[in-house]
Amino acid sequence: MKGIIFTEFLEMVEEKFGLEVADQILENTSLESGGVYTAVGTYDFNEMVSLLTALSQTVEMDPGSLLYAFGHYLFGGLGKAHPEVIASYKDPLELIYGIEDHIHVQVRKLYPEAQLPTFTILDRNPDHLTLVYQSERGLYAIAHGLMESCFQHFDQHAQVTYKLLEPNGTKVEFQIVRNG
Repeated sequence: MKGIIFTEFLEMVEEKFGLEVADQILENTSLESGGVYTAVGTYDFNEMVSLLTALSQTVEMDPGSLLYAFGHYLFGGLGKAHPEVIASYKDPLELIYGIEDHIHVQVRKLYPEAQLPTFTILDRNPDHLTLVYQSERGLYAIAHGLMESCFQHFDQHAQVTYKLLEPNGTKVEFQIVRNG
């Protein structure tokens, strides 16, 4: 898993729960990396699972809610790291539509070893998008938060709903309907 995910996660923990909580989850979790991450590094996905589990236990929130909140937070971090990508879009649905064929293509050029989720478009019109998220990691709650933050970035509103196509969240259908 790319280091930017780890660095943004720990920044979110510090910002939302405090430096003490961030330190606590790092100290109480056995991490091969020692809990030291760089944005461009690559780290074992299980370290993220361990950090998420430790945070969930520490703040007494379910992991899904924490991942959803992280998705909201992550949009800003990715936007700061790659402002040119977001600036190339004028509409949130177009940005989301372009994830697979534009954004992920660019990510793979920079990080050929990146294991990204796939997004398959099922239906699209100017105010509606139906797509299927697929990833063996089942982090669809992050995708949900990212989609909602995308609309917030463009100062627009949408209803984002989903249904699990696989019980473990490895395949999820999202419906995005622009409001107003």
